[in-house]
Amino acid sequence: MESLQLGTSHLKASPIIFGGNVFGWTLDEKESFRILDEMLDLGITMIDTADVYSRWVDGNEGGESERIIGKWLKERKNRDKITLATKVGADMGKGSRNISKNYILDKVEDSLKRLQTDYIDLYFTHWDDDKTPVEETLEAYQQLIKEGKVRVIGASNLSANRLKESLDASAEKNLPKYQVFQPEYNLMSRKQFEEDLAPLCKTYELGVTPYFSLASGFLTGKYRSEKDMEDSSRKGFVKDYLNRRGLEILNVLDQISEEHQVDNAAVALRWLMQKDIVTAPIASATKSKHLANFTEAIEMKLSSEEMGKLDEVSKM
Repeated sequence: MESLQLGTSHLKASPIIFGGNVFGWTLDEKESFRILDEMLDLGITMIDTADVYSRWVDGNEGGESERIIGKWLKERKNRDKITLATKVGADMGKGSRNISKNYILDKVEDSLKRLQTDYIDLYFTHWDDDKTPVEETLEAYQQLIKEGKVRVIGASNLSANRLKESLDASAEKNLPKYQVFQPEYNLMSRKQFEEDLAPLCKTYELGVTPYFSLASGFLTGKYRSEKDMEDSSRKGFVKDYLNRRGLEILNVLDQISEEHQVDNAAVALRWLMQKDIVTAPIASATKSKHLANFTEAIEMKLSSEEMGKLDEVSKM
């Protein structure tokens, strides 16, 4: 399977990155191991997680996803086959976000312990706290890179202003540079990234790895009415998509997926994969048939006409 360079770093990503938010949420440990094994058999070699996954589940405190991945890596003895990304800075239950130097240096140790590894390939600033000087955050990463605990850094959910400030500080003060940006970006959510952040990513040669690539499952087509969402754990994520625009997007996905004899999810992923600015989208899976969508997306090709239809129906 093709490997894609992340920014100007030495790291490589598989064409689709596996989203680890499902571990400890919609998948228990046994089911997580099964899907991870199948993922690797397909050639998907990059996993994205975060220290906060999955604190939103009743009874969880955060770190559940990292803990499951770490146990799998240890039992399978395959750390060298995986490009591993995790994140720091989200609210872990204290009521605020934090990307101060001391906080990052402390929390990386927790992640390393849960992941049962001595290094993180790609370490993200997950959320901005809007108060820590960007230089302080980058100095923390500089120390971690020097110590060999982190190889490459990335940013997620930063505003355009803070991202640019960080990138400029890296160049001016000889600090590590964010090599990857991870935005929310999909057929349902385009405006903020395309208008404000994509130009920066292009100028500074950042790799782009969008999350919510399938709009929390909405773009699979399984949610077309309020009734479809009644018993779903993702109801809170997808309810705002159930409107005229969302249904029109699903209609076009239906047409294109029928033409290619693939699922809607494969088409939605392929739309992202064919965007010049995107390196590799992040998508999760809880069943083998979801992983089959990954294969379909990797193997198919959308025509310029099909890309145009999707661009038009999902226009900002």
